[in-house]
Amino acid sequence: MLFGVVLLISSGAPWQQYILSFGSMLDLLTMFTLIPILGIPIRLGGYSGGIQSIIQKRVKTSGQLYMITSGISYFFSIFMNLATLPMTYYSIRPALDVIPVENKERFMSRAITRGFAMPLLWAPVTPIVGIVITMTHVSWVSILPYVIPLSIVGVGVDWYIGSRRANIMIQNKKSLSVHETAATVEPVGQMNRAGRVFQILLAIIIFNLVISLVESKFPYPFLILVSLLVIPFSLVWSLFLKQGKEFGAHLVKHFQTFSISMKDQFFIYLSAGFFISTINVTHANVFLDAWVNKFIQFAGVEIFLILLPLIPLALAFLGLHPAVSLALMTEGLNPTVVGISPHILTVAMLAGAVSAFLVGPYNATLGLMSSIVKESSYKVSNWNLSFASIYIGCVMVYLFILQMYLS
Repeated sequence: MLFGVVLLISSGAPWQQYILSFGSMLDLLTMFTLIPILGIPIRLGGYSGGIQSIIQKRVKTSGQLYMITSGISYFFSIFMNLATLPMTYYSIRPALDVIPVENKERFMSRAITRGFAMPLLWAPVTPIVGIVITMTHVSWVSILPYVIPLSIVGVGVDWYIGSRRANIMIQNKKSLSVHETAATVEPVGQMNRAGRVFQILLAIIIFNLVISLVESKFPYPFLILVSLLVIPFSLVWSLFLKQGKEFGAHLVKHFQTFSISMKDQFFIYLSAGFFISTINVTHANVFLDAWVNKFIQFAGVEIFLILLPLIPLALAFLGLHPAVSLALMTEGLNPTVVGISPHILTVAMLAGAVSAFLVGPYNATLGLMSSIVKESSYKVSNWNLSFASIYIGCVMVYLFILQMYLS
């Protein structure tokens, strides 16, 4: 925000602009407030009982448990964003009591954060996806063929790394129990059946299909469309579970407590929006365009694309949130001028943001995970460093192939 103020002062902008510059992220803040409501029917449905049932019946090795943990974190992340971390941890952590794993907290942290990060490339409820789509002016549906394969590759690499040295589950199992704390769910009635977990997958598919249809029919911003669908969809899901009254109570509680608990995140995104606006208002993007064009002329488009995801990753270690990094990058890029497809630019930016979420020690993802496993955020970041390096390598190759194919 301070850099934005400096830009406004140096350009002699009127005082009204200091206030109006905060408006560019209001759509995103609305979405950020409403998206966690999708977690209410998941809590009301008692789905953690189904997770425990799967683990007890089907998991025989630590490798299998790793893949299940990462997979469940992936699917929860599509709906629940940061609430995925505690929900997955406290649903699955008791299973490690019967599997000989050298460092249980490292095992859980790796599986959960990596599974959580991969949907951030494409999930419509993810704030960073909304930011990038708004910046690059592409439709959400049009980028899916580019980002979903990259997301699947990330999950595959994670599963391979996480399950290489699998330990066999101790035969004399002791009963598993769901941790009583945190944002997990309480089993309701006969909700413990493993088949109920697939209801979440079905709900995810339906929600994404509805968003695709609505985006193609209505000319409203993507962030607004997603925000407007959240409450009706969550209510219908809760009514299907016969938990309509409970949904209302949780909804009221959410609006009473969420804004206070996430005030730091609100400040980050509001500051990012302010920074984006000031770059446009002061025409600083013209200077950035010129600088980027000179670099591209010197190094070539392919080299620039390969290096692009490294920028938010590097800035994350300086404490700069990916939203701010992406704002700076986008305002310095005019895809039509530099000869880069907006879709490829979107892929590069999202992949860089995902890597930053995996290893940036100052972001909310690793901050929350470190508080759960009771380790420093630097140690949690170090646990993901090797995977993030491999993933960035895959991203670079993928971007090079896309640029060669589409150019």
